[in-house]
Amino acid sequence: MDNVSPSVRSRMMAGIKAKNTKPELKIRKLLHAAGYRYRLHHKKLPGKPDIVMPKYKLCIFIQGCFWHRHQGCKYTTFPKSRVEFWEKKFRETVIRDSRNVSDLIQQGWRVFELWECGIKNNDNELEEILFLITKKSINHFIWPNHQLDNNKSKSSEVRC
Repeated sequence: MDNVSPSVRSRMMAGIKAKNTKPELKIRKLLHAAGYRYRLHHKKLPGKPDIVMPKYKLCIFIQGCFWHRHQGCKYTTFPKSRVEFWEKKFRETVIRDSRNVSDLIQQGWRVFELWECGIKNNDNELEEILFLITKKSINHFIWPNHQLDNNKSKSSEVRC
């Protein structure tokens, strides 16, 4: 059961931003400081990527762990109220995200999915990711990827 009234919850949910979030601004600042230039929220590309770098044929999605269901992440919680609604919403979001990535790759774009938990807690690793921008052999990069991390030793895990 929800702790707040439906009208309060509605106002709270309406206040959650889709663009210009703190993780997105952090990545944009890092890219700009490194001398990279980019476009924002390109409407003509599938999924309207948060950051588009045409020079590198690269689209970057800054994914919120809760909304986009980051597997294995402690921030991927599940609401206790309206369970059926949320299951459907999250399932559709994951399917849409997957389709957008596939469509972009088919169109010749490279796709980086950077998750909120990694952006929030791993400043050193973020700077290391910058060098991957110019690596044209990488078509799809997910960071952090807990599915891969769970197969590594504890010392090399990226933690949320």
